[in-house]
Amino acid sequence: MNWAIIISILLNCLFPGIASLDDDCPTLADGDSFSQTQLLDRLTHGCRYDRLERPITYSETGQRLPVDVYMRAYIYFMQNLEAHDLQFKIYALLQMRYLDPRLNFRTVSPKRKQPILGEQQLRDTLWMPHIFLANERDSSILGMAEKDILTSISPDGTVIVSNRIKATLYCWLNLKKFPFDEQHCSTVLESWMYNTSELVLHWEQKRPITFDSGLHLTEFVLQKSWYNETVINADLSDLRHGAFAGNYSSMSFTVHLTRVVGFYLMDYFLPSMLIVAISWVSFWLQADQAPPRITLGTSTMLTFITLASAQGKTLPKVSYIKVSEVWFLGCTIFIFGSMVEFAFVNTIWRRKNSVPVKKLNSKHILKSTLSPTLLRRKSHARSKSFSGVALQKAMDAGSLGGEPNFNNYLTVNLPITTINEGQVMGNTHKKLDVNFVESAFGGMASARSTGTVNSAATTSQCGSNNRLDNSSAEPLGEEEVDFSGWTTLTPQEIAIWIDSRARFVFPVAFLVFNLFFWTFVYFI
Repeated sequence: MNWAIIISILLNCLFPGIASLDDDCPTLADGDSFSQTQLLDRLTHGCRYDRLERPITYSETGQRLPVDVYMRAYIYFMQNLEAHDLQFKIYALLQMRYLDPRLNFRTVSPKRKQPILGEQQLRDTLWMPHIFLANERDSSILGMAEKDILTSISPDGTVIVSNRIKATLYCWLNLKKFPFDEQHCSTVLESWMYNTSELVLHWEQKRPITFDSGLHLTEFVLQKSWYNETVINADLSDLRHGAFAGNYSSMSFTVHLTRVVGFYLMDYFLPSMLIVAISWVSFWLQADQAPPRITLGTSTMLTFITLASAQGKTLPKVSYIKVSEVWFLGCTIFIFGSMVEFAFVNTIWRRKNSVPVKKLNSKHILKSTLSPTLLRRKSHARSKSFSGVALQKAMDAGSLGGEPNFNNYLTVNLPITTINEGQVMGNTHKKLDVNFVESAFGGMASARSTGTVNSAATTSQCGSNNRLDNSSAEPLGEEEVDFSGWTTLTPQEIAIWIDSRARFVFPVAFLVFNLFFWTFVYFI
């Protein structure tokens, strides 16, 4: 015994580094007698463990293998998508698992069957794979006094780290069919430091993505989810992994969300339908009642614009056209159309002249209403042709027997052949009384030349043709209009007729618009 002490003293004096080596690298012998803290202190001592270096394993051929990190996610809360910011929030438990042979204590402490558990302090002593959320805007680890981190080390060296996180993630929404849209939002995890030759990410084989049974979204319905694994090629143009180029392991899980349209139906679509229907009430008001019809039209238009602008404030300003904008544009056109219809019928109501209508149908009534000036111009040209023919025949009759004709600048106005505005001739083949022409002609002839025209001769000459057929008249520069069988409508009757048709046309057109709109929304 004394010799052993003497030898130990001599060794310490001759080789002091041997004693310091034993003190710096504590032994792992009799590990069953150590506490968890003592065992971990020895396992993670600097002489055995470097937390800056990843676990290294080799294949049977001696090739260096990357670290396989297995992930699992448990989603217990999702906040609704924020369309104006193109983002959503998740509250999740992320769990990663990997094997570190340096922490294997099965041979050191064979009687210890339970894993060693710890929190953030234990995690800070171990090597951890740096994994980040590639599409995050903000993220943090939840916790009150301490962060919610759970670390477990199994006897074979398997390390499991669980974190409760809150993350705000970007989701590039497609709002073309808003509010009947479906969104696909992904959560992307990637390796930050190590490329695929050093670290590879995998999803767990059993239930990699789990959602809390009480998960409920107020505006969306979770339809399904899926996950995948891929490799990201980073180069100098893509610095998401710092300044290092290479292939980096990546994995993601995506949720398929469908928007619940009940809120939008009750707050936007049904009110807009009622507003459009209210604008049709003006069709039942008389056309000359301008104040109530103008008030009704402007109030419905302003109310609808306010409703549309309130809905648009919650959405981002995108370059494409959304379904909601098509709906609001269509309703605006119908409301504006009712105001234009009032302006049209009110203008017709204030006319003073009746309108000749060939047939009592929509085509001819609208044609006569829209072009009354042209129609009157044609009928006036027709009346002029009647007067010219009668005058010419009378002049020819007075010039028989070599007597001189009347001067060609003489003008005779025959009011009985003129179609006054608002008056319709019932029959274009009505015979023109030449006796009246003769009397008018004879009176002016006596004033023009005394004794040169024999009125009796003229009367007898004209007696053979006491009626002139209008069909023999040639129009002067205008197309002849046949007014046989035409009907005269007052402006008030036309305005009432247009209002009565609008009561049917506008609702039917709106129903057709709804048919196309809802077919596109749900079937295309």
